[in-house]
Amino acid sequence: MMTTVVRNSEFFLLWLLMLSSTFTLFFMFFPQAFLVKHKEVPPLAVPVGQQGKDDTQARCDLFTGKWVRELREPAYNSSTCLTLSELKNCERYGKDQDFLNWRWKPDDCDLHRFDPEEFLHIVNSKTMMFVGDSLSRNHMDSLLCLLSKVEKPINVYKDEEEKTYTWYFKSSNFTLKNIFSKFLVQGKERTINGTGTGVFDLQMDKTDIEWANKLDRTDYIVMSNDHWFFRKNYLHENGKLIGCTFCTETNLTEINLNTAIKKATRTALKFIRNNEKLKTLTLLRTFSPAHFEGGTWDNGGYCNRTRPLESEKRLNEIEWEIRKGQVEELERVRGEGGVKEFGLLDVTECMMVRADGHPGTHWNNVWMKGFSDCVHWCLPGAVDVWNDMLLQVMKRFSSFH
Repeated sequence: MMTTVVRNSEFFLLWLLMLSSTFTLFFMFFPQAFLVKHKEVPPLAVPVGQQGKDDTQARCDLFTGKWVRELREPAYNSSTCLTLSELKNCERYGKDQDFLNWRWKPDDCDLHRFDPEEFLHIVNSKTMMFVGDSLSRNHMDSLLCLLSKVEKPINVYKDEEEKTYTWYFKSSNFTLKNIFSKFLVQGKERTINGTGTGVFDLQMDKTDIEWANKLDRTDYIVMSNDHWFFRKNYLHENGKLIGCTFCTETNLTEINLNTAIKKATRTALKFIRNNEKLKTLTLLRTFSPAHFEGGTWDNGGYCNRTRPLESEKRLNEIEWEIRKGQVEELERVRGEGGVKEFGLLDVTECMMVRADGHPGTHWNNVWMKGFSDCVHWCLPGAVDVWNDMLLQVMKRFSSFH
């Protein structure tokens, strides 16, 4: 019996020695395997379809970085882009063009400039729909101009009243749509004597049918919502009034802005996830900050900066919480599984310092004299980085190539 115990002990010591030697050799040749990374790539930066791939560029967090000075030609102009919006054409109306001489540089990689030929190859015979407010249209207008460098789009459908547009690229059989939706959920403006009040009743658990009923055969959805919530609105769920935003009624629950936007985002994403007919890649664009100084839209606010803000001048707490809530809702729907794919276009950090990139008072030459536009973005301009990111994020979802 004692002999057996001794032999077992000798075997255990020999095994321990071999294991220790193996570990030591492995550490000598592969020390990086034991290092703790200073910063982990956020889960949403690497879609499910790309996990496990040994590709630094594919795994890079595109959304955390800084703007670096770089003199370069604009990606397009009014001569190359015949669809360039008059309201966003800041060069034509005298804005200093130095705001174009900046490039977004992610911390751990480079963000390649948008390649229109590569994009059209990926979306061959597919349909992409932008859903959201006028900032969503701003995003799509940038994409139209970038694609116009290689092919002029055909205007298939336009409804100015409904703000709905469809463009077609013949060479790649690609259809690009824009559907205007203020809140993503159903909303009806309150009127007094037939005049709109700017106050809405929102059905937070019902998707806006203006876009929800038009998703058939849509392959890509680029979705966003935010600025229309910055007003007094009444919120309803299950047909009952649950509260209001920016209100003073003592008999109503005041619901904070972030909660309202989260509810609307959740309703929209769940609608897509539960629609069995859709096989889509849905990309949620996060909050795009405004940069009013000295007031707001209608009481003297302005934005006359000529260069990006210093990085320490970050968003206020409310704006950052909006972005955080949107990301949380995207994580929630991704965590519920299913065959549909959901991705993130997290533009909030890169745009928070670009107070120099808005039309400002320059749009007064064509619309609304006396007001500054510190919400939308000049074309060409900082907003083009949204499409630099869009292309790279799309490439990470291999099932949609």
